[in-house]
Amino acid sequence: MRGRWKAVAAVVLGGMLAVSGCGGGDEGGSDASQVEVFSWWTGPGEADGLQAMKADFEKKNPGTEFVNAAIAGGSGTQAQAVLASRLQNRKPPDSFQGHAGAELLDYIKAGQIEPLDSFYDDNGLRSAYPRQLLEQITYQGRIYSVPVNIHRSNVLWYNPRILEDAGLSGPPKTVAEFIAALKAVKDRTGKVPLSLGAQWTADHLLENVLLGDLGTDAYNALWKPGADWSTPAVAKALTDFAEILEYTTVEAASTDWQGAAKAVVDGKAAFNIMGDWAYGYFVNPAPNGLGKTLDTDFKYAPAPGTDGTYLWLSDSFTLPRGAPHRAGAIAWLKEAASKEGQDLFNPKKGSIPARKDADRGLYKGYLEYALNEWTRPDIRLAGSFWHGVTANKKWHTDIDTAVGLFLQSRDVGKLQAALVEAAKNSGR
Repeated sequence: MRGRWKAVAAVVLGGMLAVSGCGGGDEGGSDASQVEVFSWWTGPGEADGLQAMKADFEKKNPGTEFVNAAIAGGSGTQAQAVLASRLQNRKPPDSFQGHAGAELLDYIKAGQIEPLDSFYDDNGLRSAYPRQLLEQITYQGRIYSVPVNIHRSNVLWYNPRILEDAGLSGPPKTVAEFIAALKAVKDRTGKVPLSLGAQWTADHLLENVLLGDLGTDAYNALWKPGADWSTPAVAKALTDFAEILEYTTVEAASTDWQGAAKAVVDGKAAFNIMGDWAYGYFVNPAPNGLGKTLDTDFKYAPAPGTDGTYLWLSDSFTLPRGAPHRAGAIAWLKEAASKEGQDLFNPKKGSIPARKDADRGLYKGYLEYALNEWTRPDIRLAGSFWHGVTANKKWHTDIDTAVGLFLQSRDVGKLQAALVEAAKNSGR
């Protein structure tokens, strides 16, 4: 992954306020009677992966009860609200899921999670993870989370039969081609051109349109201190975003990402832009997956305008300060960091491992493609704002509020003004 991480690290960490160290991160504590693991992995694919890790954890730690505290809600929106309340009331779980990157800075500044430097040293993790990834998740010289995976946010899933019926020779390569393709599907097939789910999937769509229209450098620049969101280029991207939304359905907003993605493989919708966790949902067998077949029921491509760029995010686990069963939490972090745990989890989740030494033979179909893309020497990186890489929690919330209001008004000018204000008040 070479030096490209350095630029992304500057995007994520540049301009953040300095914080003091948050403790020593030692592995003290003797209560391993149980471990409460808090996550939002409840959907097909991700729940299967968590169950596989749980089974391996219980085999390795026969005296420790695994308490699955997962809370449903796509992208962790509901889970993070519950977690915030628990942390405020000093009732933390033993370990909780968080997106690697700027999302964790709020926990660090509040002193709610412990640094894990000695955990990394004691378990040989500095050599197990890519050096550039460790640089990315290091803040003020310390590491605060254990990455389990790498996801790609900029994936276009599509139904090949519907594209053929619409007279399209393949997936669109630019945002302009995407809009034309959506129109062709609507005019010629009667199918839903683009499936969309709950509001957060519109935020997810927005980051893809911004990247597709602006390009990697200009997109990454939006998250740097003093970034200008008032430019004509941003206005053009937001106008395209508004036009794309005209080809979605109001009814679709009542469901989460699974329902929107399922519409594609069921032949009801032509396109869906979603992260690659959708792959596990598509191909895992029933009842937890759909048991669909790649190249027959669905295909994939980079989101329009983003080929050559990996819009990335990573799920990770933390050690909360005051964890009731600290020794159990350490045991869970060892599982999350292990080659065995990551190779059990990621093929089911639809993600690739964060470790360097995973068994590549386990990653087939789309996942083989994702691993090859991730390790390409010329691949460019952009951090997902919605999934915690580049935007802290306040900025994330302010963008979501702006998008929610826009979905009602469809006023591009007001959306851009709100995004300008959100960036100004982000603390970057």
